[in-house]
Formats: sequence, structure tokens, C-alpha cells
Amino acid sequence: MAVTDEAIEKIKGMIVSGALRPGDRLPKESELAAELGLSRNSLREAVRALSLIRILDVRQGDGTYVTSLDPQLLLEALSFVVDFHRDDTVLEFLAVRRILEPAATAMAASRISEQQLDALTAQLDALGGAPSVEELVACDLEFHRGIVQSSGNSVLCSLLDGLSGPTTRARIWRGLTQEDAVSRTLHEHRAILSALRDRDAEAARSWATVHIASVEQWLRSTL
Repeated sequence: MAVTDEAIEKIKGMIVSGALRPGDRLPKESELAAELGLSRNSLREAVRALSLIRILDVRQGDGTYVTSLDPQLLLEALSFVVDFHRDDTVLEFLAVRRILEPAATAMAASRISEQQLDALTAQLDALGGAPSVEELVACDLEFHRGIVQSSGNSVLCSLLDGLSGPTTRARIWRGLTQEDAVSRTLHEHRAILSALRDRDAEAARSWATVHIASVEQWLRSTL
């Protein structure tokens, strides 16, 4: 592993220094191995590892390329990793979401378009006043994703997208067991939307915090 780690670090160094840029094709394996002072086997293992985390793209018959290095692409690995969470860490995921998502919602207040606000309103209207828990949770995911995307920060958006998975089951569980969960969620969504329409960043931040904290508080009392 030490030899492979060295190979990974050397390829990383080429990308960080700008010797290899997004979209660039890597030199032939034999040439790159000689240039970096590596064995072809360790170079091959490094390329395989970097392709798994979307740094490199191996195209059969064409060569190996540096990916776009877009944050959303790179953070796909986060989504994969968090799928292995344990039930006892769900509260920790919610706590991280409570830190990040209100900030993203506040940022969206000055950036979200009227068209996007209208689309979110239509989404809530279509849901009606008594949706099923599954419909509500699906809408909840899309509702928050739409707002976070409007924050203008692709890294924040990708992080929150990756963190949403572990909390989905908790949200469904709450909807099935807490008497007023559906009505409270709908009310909080409307309040967030109203604050965004008013371009009130602090009110949007506060309502987003209340919204996430209510799930966290319920789960903490249930576990």
C-alpha cells in the first residue's frame, strides 16, 4: 500500500500543480511511470484508486483522463460512504445538516428566482393538505434540494445532497409515528418559502433551523 500511496500522491501533485488539468489525458502508462519513478503496477493501482473517487476517468481503448473535478462529481464518493452509516449516527448526520442547511437557505434568500419560488409553491400546492408520508418525504427532499441549489454554492449543495440519505428513514419514521408531523412539516415549508419571498435571509435561516431541529428533537426523544 505504501508504494501505491506514493503513486497516488505523485499523480495528485501533478493535478494540484496544474501539470495535469481537468479534461487532460494522462501520458502513456510506460512514459508516466518512468517520469514519476514508479513501477507500472503501482501506477496502475493508483489510477484504479483515483478513478473510484472520480479524480480520473479510465476510458477503455482511449486512455486515462482527469475528470472535470466538479465538486458534485467528487462528492459522489461521500454519498457512497454515508450509505454505510449506523442507526446510532443518524443524530450526528442531522446535527451536521442543521449546521449547513440553514446557512444555505439564508444564502438562497438573495439568489433564488421568482420562477423557482413559484415552482416550489406549486410543488407544495400539488401535495395538498394530507399527503402520504412517502409523498411528503419525497417532496421534502426535492423542496430542500431546490432551495440549496439556489444558494449558488455547488460544494454546499453536493455536501447536503450526500448527507440527506441517512436522515430519510428517520423522516419517514417520524411521519408515521408522530401525530402532527405532516402538518408541522407543511407549515414549516410554507414559512421557509414565505421568508425566501420576502428576501429575509435571517428568517429563512431561522425557519430552516426549526424545521431540521424538530426532526432531530423528535428522534432524540424516541431513541
